[in-house]
Order: sequence, then structure tokens, then C-alpha cells
Amino acid sequence: MAELKVVVHGALGKMGQEVLNAVNGSDGLVAVGGADFAASESTVTIPNSNSNVPLTNDLSQIISSADVVVDFTNAEGARSVMATSAPAGVHCVIGSTGMSESDLSLARTLADDNDTCIIIAPNFAMGAVLMTHLVGLASKFFDYADLTEVHHEAKIDAPSGTAISIAQAAAQGKQSPFEAPIAEKELINNTRGGDHSGVVIHSGRMPGRVAHHEMVFGALGQTLTIRHDSINRESFMPGVIMAIKETASRRGLTIGLDKIMGL
Repeated sequence: MAELKVVVHGALGKMGQEVLNAVNGSDGLVAVGGADFAASESTVTIPNSNSNVPLTNDLSQIISSADVVVDFTNAEGARSVMATSAPAGVHCVIGSTGMSESDLSLARTLADDNDTCIIIAPNFAMGAVLMTHLVGLASKFFDYADLTEVHHEAKIDAPSGTAISIAQAAAQGKQSPFEAPIAEKELINNTRGGDHSGVVIHSGRMPGRVAHHEMVFGALGQTLTIRHDSINRESFMPGVIMAIKETASRRGLTIGLDKIMGL
């Protein structure tokens, strides 16, 4: 089987650099280029190697060399990647969060109309995906649910896409709203957090964190805690590599790594 040629969009960012490194170390994949709006050089060095690949600030200039484009930028960047890649017959793996329903509808149309594969996942850490699955299984046995997510200080959206997915899994598993007691006297506004079908969500941003999600279910006389931590960005790479390889045999839009993991 021929190697899949991969271009990384957001190649100068922290996640982009991790993806270049992971692709370079994976059988069956080869990094052939990078794109980044901040690009000022014509090449980018693959971390932990002496290899350089072409770099551009315009994905369309390099799209013809790719089988798959991996995007870790933001929702606007992801829309641009899909609109450029799919009509060229190039598959997409999207790790950017903040995608709206209209973005997902666009992705589905682009994938179907161009017979390509677009995989969008709010989290590529397999442990986080398993956590979401376990939350869905446990939720029907509890009446109260508090979810805390903490990420690095540069994350622009809150709550995280993964937190929303976890809350949705809890609500779907419960099939009825959770109890969410309202403080009779809230001394500081919004200290009870946001609300999603009764799941109370708290967001924190600080240096020293990568990604932390913790769901605490409550019932009479007991609590159940389900927690996942990504210690570094390497934790996302096995899922990213799995998704890239899956594009060789999958078509249409796939939302969530759980579909690929068989959960």
C-alpha cells in the first residue's frame, strides 16, 4: 500500500509541530508539507529530525501534493481547509474546536459531493474519548452531574469542545434533565457554572495544564468521578494517526474518534 502523503495546516503551532513529528515516525505516512498563516520561510523543520518540508501561508499552493490535510487551527481555519481540500479530492482530519452546526453541515456537503473523507473530532486523546463513552453509560444511574474542564491559558473557547461532548453524552444517556440546584444566594456571579441539560460545567484556564476533564456524578450517599488528563500533546497523536490512516477507506463526514474506535 502506498504511503499517505500528509500536509499539516497550522504547522508552526504546538499541535502542528506534534503532528509533523508523529507523521514522520509512523509507518505508511509521510509528511510532504505544511501551511500556516504566519509562515515567513519556505520550509519547516520536522521536530526531532533533520528533515525539512515545504511551508506556505496558502494551502492551495501545496494541496496537489497531499492525500490528507490535518488541521489544528480554529473553526475559521478548518472551514478554509475543507473548502480547499475536498474539491481537490484531498481528505481532511480536523482537530480544531468551536465548529458550529453550519460548519458540520458544510463539511458533510463537501465530503459527499467530492467523494472524500472528512473526520472532525473534538478530542483525539483515546482516554478522553473513552471517558465520554463511560459518562454516557453511567449517567442514567445518577441525578446530579458536575463537569470541570481546565486547559492551558491560550485556549480561546470555553467550555472546551470535549466538555460539550461529555455533557451531551451524559444528557443522552440520562434521557432526562439532571437536577441542578440553584444557589439561594450567589455571592459571586456565575460561580455555579454553565448549564447543559442540568450538567453544571466549570471552565478553568491556566499555564501548566494541557487538558483536564472531570465528571462527578452524585446520588444519595455516593459520588462517582470519571476523570481524564492529557499530560502533554503527545497524548493526542495515536488518535490523530489512526484518523489519518482511516481516511484511506472511509468516505463522507465522520464526527468523533469514537466512530473509528468502534465505541
